[in-house]
Amino acid sequence: MKSQNLEKLFHETLKDIYYAERKILRALPKMARGAQSPDLKAAFEKHQEETQVQVERLQQVFEIMGKPARGKTCPAIDGIIEEGEEALESFAGSPALDASLVAAAQAVEHYEIARYGTLVRWAELLDMGDAVKLLDATLQEEGATDKALTDLADSSVNQAALQAA
Repeated sequence: MKSQNLEKLFHETLKDIYYAERKILRALPKMARGAQSPDLKAAFEKHQEETQVQVERLQQVFEIMGKPARGKTCPAIDGIIEEGEEALESFAGSPALDASLVAAAQAVEHYEIARYGTLVRWAELLDMGDAVKLLDATLQEEGATDKALTDLADSSVNQAALQAA
């Protein structure tokens, strides 16, 4: 590896996103149960399946590094997930619930996109070609999920919340 400092930073960030993905994996079933729109519920269920694969990819990256797959507490994702849980409570039974869930889910996606984008670039610099492929596959999925959430919000969820206002 070219840089011990960058390698350590990469490893610390990898632990951060590993914690985040595992936390997200536990939050997605709650979001799916809370969703009123069948399409939104299906989107959360699909993303739960993707997230399980993403966790497995991260475990492979840890293996590439010769490190155990361990997370470290990520206050950022804890806060984003807490906001999503608050939305479930605050808007329960309201037509705005699904719009608030989409917003919370997109906050999660944007966090993940930022982390994976950084990890991909660092893996490239560290000549970790196999890790680049794994991390980039997840980055592409996160971008697609974000777009799907935007499309769902634009096509129905936001309008339903507006009409009820």
